[in-house]
Amino acid sequence: MTSSSLQAYEHLIRNVPDFPKPGILFKDITPLLQNGPALRAAIDQLAEITNDLNADLVVGVESRGFLFAAALAYATRRGVSLVRKPGKLPADKVRLDYALEYGSDTIEMHSDAVQPGQRVLVIDDVLATGGTAGATAALIQQVGGLVVGAAFLIELEFLGGRVRLGDIPVRSVLKY
Repeated sequence: MTSSSLQAYEHLIRNVPDFPKPGILFKDITPLLQNGPALRAAIDQLAEITNDLNADLVVGVESRGFLFAAALAYATRRGVSLVRKPGKLPADKVRLDYALEYGSDTIEMHSDAVQPGQRVLVIDDVLATGGTAGATAALIQQVGGLVVGAAFLIELEFLGGRVRLGDIPVRSVLKY
């Protein structure tokens, strides 16, 4: 699937003004997820733009990142692990508190979700300010994983989220 194939589905990204708060233009991917050919094009494109990173494992970020990470892992015959909000994982876990533009948040991962030296690809639906993606990469590195890249369906370039990922290669299917 070519990049232009997914761009043909770009109209399925719905703009929702003033959500979740006034002044925010939310990029709603629900219509794209509901369209089988568009979803397939998105997964195919994610596979195409990340193939050269040679990841062993895909890590999905809660919650929409789970959808893309699981589908990408299946399509590329890789395993998948999850990074979640606190209190959602049943076994031994590691956690990381991180700063956001206005406040802070916490993420967790099972302590055995990533093995030392394992090559990991971080997947989420949207790269905005990069806070969650950067924290996810730091958490993976904390347990000895090697983050070989981060990929997103949508990148909001005007928010500069790539900066928070430092030298980690960033790939995006659609950019706004």
